[in-house]
Amino acid sequence: MRHTVRSRRVLTAALIAGLGAGMGACTPTVKVEAPDKPIEINLNIRIEQEVRVKVERDLEKAIADDPALFGLPPSQDSLGGAKGGRKP
Repeated sequence: MRHTVRSRRVLTAALIAGLGAGMGACTPTVKVEAPDKPIEINLNIRIEQEVRVKVERDLEKAIADDPALFGLPPSQDSLGGAKGGRKP
């Protein structure tokens, strides 16, 4: 069986086309999908704020109890003058 130049070219073209189609089918595909569960972001802001408020209240109480400890003059309330209350 004798192959002509034209039949070799046709065979080569068909082989190249087949290889090209085969290589194109092997390309990876990327799928972008939404998650099935909602995204959860856990922030501990409330806890930090609560701690800060507690510390500020404790500091205000400590200053009110002994202002001289912090270099402040005694308040009128602790002397019983301004509000007229008694000291406990």
